[in-house]
Amino acid sequence: MADRFRVTPGAEPWSSPGHGKRAGVGIVVVHGFTGCPVSVRPLGERLAERGFAVEVPRLPGHGTHVLDLVKTRYADWRGEAERVFQDLKSRTRATLLVGLSMGGTLVLDMAAQLRGVAGVVAINALVSSRDDIGSRLAPILAKIVPVAPASLAGLAKNDCANGADEKAYPWVSPRAGYSLLRELPRIRSQLAWLRAPLLVAYSPQDHSVDPENSRIILQSAGSQDVTELRLERSYHVATLDYDLDLLDHEISAFADRITGDKTAPLQSLDRGTA
Repeated sequence: MADRFRVTPGAEPWSSPGHGKRAGVGIVVVHGFTGCPVSVRPLGERLAERGFAVEVPRLPGHGTHVLDLVKTRYADWRGEAERVFQDLKSRTRATLLVGLSMGGTLVLDMAAQLRGVAGVVAINALVSSRDDIGSRLAPILAKIVPVAPASLAGLAKNDCANGADEKAYPWVSPRAGYSLLRELPRIRSQLAWLRAPLLVAYSPQDHSVDPENSRIILQSAGSQDVTELRLERSYHVATLDYDLDLLDHEISAFADRITGDKTAPLQSLDRGTA
């Protein structure tokens, strides 16, 4: 499904072919609902600097205009994320999935169903039904209005402790959002099927997705290799926030460990402190 509006500058998909000893390990980094690659590209860039082959897709209907989002559904976003994963998987010896918010929902869904997922990183992922007024009214709103304020859906604007701008839509499509909500019981129930190593990163001070979602993932995942990472200094969009460097370091170490790469020493990238 082609988008009608032009892509916002900076919201384009981004990729890096990888280099050095980590070039054979691929990482797909997926953004969240109403967001775009702007929110996760800094993490992708840091992972690429370490040598990983990285893909940061732009999900259909995102990064252009909210009227493009109106035409899309969960299956469209899942389809694009899976397409990018399969393409990167064909070019690497091991491929990980990383997702923020709804991106985390998508990668958990994919990892429970697809073969060849080397590891999964869910960052402030959504798996439990929301209790905000917009979610409760979603079945009705989906039938009567094309768009609604993002705040009605419980999405805090630029939910970053450092004030960063993720370039998310200020409006949401109730129809598109409801297509996600309908999938959550299925995705939550199949967490037990997940066998790939799992890193669950979450912000205790998240104003958009209740941290209880991450506790559900930690308790329900079927993987025998589960790591918990608390992002104490960040809000929801941790990939743009004060814990970006921590995420980069921990995801890199996780990728090295599960792919058996003992030859690429993990060094801290000197970026100063926030």
